Amino acid sequence: MSEMRFLYFYLMRGGAAERLGTVAPRHAAYWHELSLPEYVGGPFTDRMGGLITFEASSLTEAERLAAADPFVVEDLLERRWVKGWMID
Repeated sequence: MSEMRFLYFYLMRGGAAERLGTVAPRHAAYWHELSLPEYVGGPFTDRMGGLITFEASSLTEAERLAAADPFVVEDLLERRWVKGWMID
């Protein structure tokens, strides 16, 4: 199966800022160590969320990768979405 492009959009939970300094490096390392095709990601300028784009074989795989994000594991996110993205 060919790779599909996905967006992972997340917003931090209120009060997450005090734990962000210890979890953010693990979050960044997690995504970089996956070595996903076409990975691009980073925080919003206010540091209260971010956007990651990457390729995966299915929505199920993309959601599994996002669910293992240290921000999710540490319950720092208010909302998160994983969506397939069709690029023209």
